[in-house]
Amino acid sequence: MKTVVVLAFLACLAVSALSLTEDEKINRRPATVSPAIEFSTNEHPPPPTTKSKTLTTTTPTTTTPTTTTHKPTTHKPTTHKPTTHKPTTPPQPTPPTNLTVGNYTVMANKTAVCVMAHMALQIRLATPKSNGTFIVQPKSTHAVGSCEATKANLTLEFPQGFITFMFNKSIEKNTVYVDAVSFSLNYPLDKKVANGPPYTANNKSMNLFAAKIGHSYSCKSEALYMGDGMYLDVNQDQMQAFNLNKNEFGKPDSCAADKPDYRVAIAVGVTLLVLIIIVVVVYLLGRRKRANGYQSL
Repeated sequence: MKTVVVLAFLACLAVSALSLTEDEKINRRPATVSPAIEFSTNEHPPPPTTKSKTLTTTTPTTTTPTTTTHKPTTHKPTTHKPTTHKPTTPPQPTPPTNLTVGNYTVMANKTAVCVMAHMALQIRLATPKSNGTFIVQPKSTHAVGSCEATKANLTLEFPQGFITFMFNKSIEKNTVYVDAVSFSLNYPLDKKVANGPPYTANNKSMNLFAAKIGHSYSCKSEALYMGDGMYLDVNQDQMQAFNLNKNEFGKPDSCAADKPDYRVAIAVGVTLLVLIIIVVVVYLLGRRKRANGYQSL
């Protein structure tokens, strides 16, 4: 009998132990989120199985679709820049320290010279607001021209422009002279202006550099006024058109400035003569007074 009671008591303890174990399993919630299927509306859930399954919560992998955004291709309008032509800077000569004499000739044919000139030239601008000088460089100057019976021309061409002399032969007056001078210069005479406008001048109806037929004209320095403050300076000049004997200059006819001026000498001579006459007159008057002083009373 005691044995039965003891067995019954042990059986009760075992059942109680099993009940406590099941209650602990029910009250203990897993750390993972239980699927919705485990929850039921029944008040008494079915007894869990003794073998505990580990519920693995798989986080759904969210695959972000790669969205390739194609930027709209913006075609920039083609802007054609207007072609800007930079102004051509005129070539500038090497500034010399002194005027240089150039030798220029025009041939009537292959052997005969009809115009010959030796001279140093410069174009000058002189106004109250601006001034400047351009000296013609003989090394970069080329002489061209033509000759007829009574007309001839000499044109001196250089990179910055040209100068032209027109000769006329007057048989009636037995004279050869220049009746027109012109030039064109593309050079900034006014340093305040980067690229000055071309300077042009044309002076006609002139009677310059006159000499007898067969003679040459010579002058040390002359300044020809061309208008608008422009001057053509001709220095150390000797030129001749027509009748050159053996391609050489004829007898030189000097300009008025180079001809000897006797007026000063004449004036000095007249002054000395007047002084001598005055001295003689004074001497004679004084001698006469002395002679009268010795007369007897």
